[in-house]
Amino acid sequence: MGILVANDFRDNRSMHLIIPYASSTSEGCHAALARLKLPHLQKLLARSTPLTTDVGDEHTLTPPHEHALARALGLPTDDGLAPWASLRARERNLPFSDSGWAFATLCHWQVNTNHMVVSHLPVPNLNAAESDDLLSMVRPYFEEDGLTLYPDEPGRWLAQADVFAHLPTAAPDRVLCRNLDDWMPASRAAAPLRRLQNEMQMLLYTHPQHDARSAKGQVTANSFWISGTGVLPAGYTPPASDAQPTVVDTLRTPALAEQWSDWAAAWQSIDAEQLQPLLARKEPIQITLCGERSSQTWQTGHATALRRFMHLFGSQPLSNLLEKL
Repeated sequence: MGILVANDFRDNRSMHLIIPYASSTSEGCHAALARLKLPHLQKLLARSTPLTTDVGDEHTLTPPHEHALARALGLPTDDGLAPWASLRARERNLPFSDSGWAFATLCHWQVNTNHMVVSHLPVPNLNAAESDDLLSMVRPYFEEDGLTLYPDEPGRWLAQADVFAHLPTAAPDRVLCRNLDDWMPASRAAAPLRRLQNEMQMLLYTHPQHDARSAKGQVTANSFWISGTGVLPAGYTPPASDAQPTVVDTLRTPALAEQWSDWAAAWQSIDAEQLQPLLARKEPIQITLCGERSSQTWQTGHATALRRFMHLFGSQPLSNLLEKL
């Protein structure tokens, strides 16, 4: 998605925290959760009322944290069509139109025994000069299919074309290290993109950069992934900066790598360094915890007598709550 940012949110007057990868379906995560202690999160939730529940599964194109962020920003939430690239194009002041936009992210496809996976998305340690060099090579091939490319950040370009307005695509977090067949856009409209992905494999393999990076032991770019498709609604205005949610993204990397001891340590850091100061805050706080399937939002406030009773005598362990996400 490319817009997840962990700000210093302790002084924001309007606060909504979104925490991706608060849980995972992995057995390793379940084992880590059984031992995980998050006392400040537990206290915050004990003071809170459940609000929005976004129930899904691990096969949606848009993961729960992106869906929660899109909803908080007032963006479309159709699966696979949260228009992150369109929003980014407007932020970059690119020649904007009502056509669709997408992120085209350089990645590495790896052939396994009987299927293909994306082993790296994006390609790590790709600098701006390398990215621009590849862009100049591939741009004519994209333009032949009516796709206009603009540089965005190293290893990722913005692509503009009508086809992206209504083409659902899978977020990079869904695709990484998984069977590509399960996530490839299958519609007729996506056929040129699938062909272009295959063409780029050979073209990128023959580029001098491939051998140069291989000689250094670096991951090479051998294809691209399309994501963030859709179009901004007419007249869309984002919330004021002080009303926008904050995404605490430090659980993502260890979760995707299935490094559960590091994930647990990151959770404890969030609990101690970022959530603990919020216990003294009087203004309401919304907290959205996101797993791979679902998300749940709570809002702090004065606990009712019934809720205090339920907390004392009927509350469930935090691990049980997180495992349901």
